[in-house]
Amino acid sequence: MNTGNVSRRSALGIVAAAVIAPTVSEAAQTPVIRVHKDPSCGCCSGWVRHLESAGFGVAVQEERNLQGVRKRLGVPTDLAACHTAEADGYVIEGHVPAPAIQRLLKERPVATGVAVPGMPVGSPGMEDGTPERYAVILFGPDGRRAYMEFEGVRPVG
Repeated sequence: MNTGNVSRRSALGIVAAAVIAPTVSEAAQTPVIRVHKDPSCGCCSGWVRHLESAGFGVAVQEERNLQGVRKRLGVPTDLAACHTAEADGYVIEGHVPAPAIQRLLKERPVATGVAVPGMPVGSPGMEDGTPERYAVILFGPDGRRAYMEFEGVRPVG
């Protein structure tokens, strides 16, 4: 038995595992987004499809009392939109595009979450019509600020 070959093979296996592991780990760390939506809402279903096509796992929870969900999660009434979601400790209110959620989960700012107030034309789930420019708002105990801007589903700037 040649122990030199076994050691080289073991070393190569360890190096290969180290190269592959970050990819597997990153995929395993993508949280499932829990979406609270009205059972009869079609645009919410469009937003869910948008998240799924971006690689997110989605669990839909039909809700008749979305105001109660928003209150429990700390969504300011002036940021309220069509549906409310939760992902890895953050609140996602309204038609927030996947790139903004990906950035939020990567950067992990001190915040309650992000919101797209209302239902801007062209946002995910609201694709019919001429896309509007709109901001994704980061909100929390330290206030709020524009986090990203979009026109339709494309980031601006």
